[in-house]
Amino acid sequence: MTMLKEDKLAATTHMNAVQLKVGDMKVVSEYYQQALGLAVLDETAEGTRLGRGTQELVNLQNAPGLQLPSRNEAGLFHTALLFDTKADLAATVLSAAQFDQSRFVGSSDHLVSEAFYFTDPEGNGIELYWDRPRDTWSWSGGEVAMDTIYLDPNKFLNEHLNEQAITGQRQAAADIGHVHLQVGDVATARQFYVNTLGFDETATLGNQALFVSAGGYHHHMAMNVWNSRGAGPRKDTLGLGEVLINVPTEDEVGKLAERLAFAKVENHHTGAELRFKDPWNNELRVAVG
Repeated sequence: MTMLKEDKLAATTHMNAVQLKVGDMKVVSEYYQQALGLAVLDETAEGTRLGRGTQELVNLQNAPGLQLPSRNEAGLFHTALLFDTKADLAATVLSAAQFDQSRFVGSSDHLVSEAFYFTDPEGNGIELYWDRPRDTWSWSGGEVAMDTIYLDPNKFLNEHLNEQAITGQRQAAADIGHVHLQVGDVATARQFYVNTLGFDETATLGNQALFVSAGGYHHHMAMNVWNSRGAGPRKDTLGLGEVLINVPTEDEVGKLAERLAFAKVENHHTGAELRFKDPWNNELRVAVG
């Protein structure tokens, strides 16, 4: 099915802070501060907002009564922090690797980017990455070429780490580049995220994974079934609390509300923002920003 332009998300759509429900606020907050170099932007009894500069990246919500999700449930696969330069990326990779409660999962060259993967103390996945320039990405038939090629972490650090990046690590800019989810099946994810929300499909791995974006980015969101094939709606557990997507205008929010209503997706529309859930009870918020 070919979607009309007005049924697509705006080209300037981008991701924003990811909310996580955490059981041990002290331990998890310390991880994001010490391992990833984020600063506390605001702290209350309910939660802690962390980021770089004025940019909020992670919103930790205090939820000590909830259980950890099982590995095969739907939910968060990873939150991806995007850095401006290889040196900035290398400085945070080094910091994360040296922190006792950090677990290094792997590193890959994806053709469009170079990425390093960790998990926080409660099992939430984290990607730290840098994008190659857009004019070097290869597109064919609306799909961008991506791959998973081994990236030697020690070689990367040796080539790109410098004293200036290390000392300025906490001041270097970072953004939420994309959010990757675990879902029950790819076809349902495509129906929801592409046909209803209005993302563009940018790459697929058969019935294993789907990558989607707005404005020609390689992906703002992804969904896979590597651990979660056949998963049903999520329970209320620790882990992903909410995914925030920013669009440029209230008109964009209103058009999305109409698409959700047409698809019979329950939503709460306040004018400037829209709250709803995907088919696996992953909570999403679309707001002007």
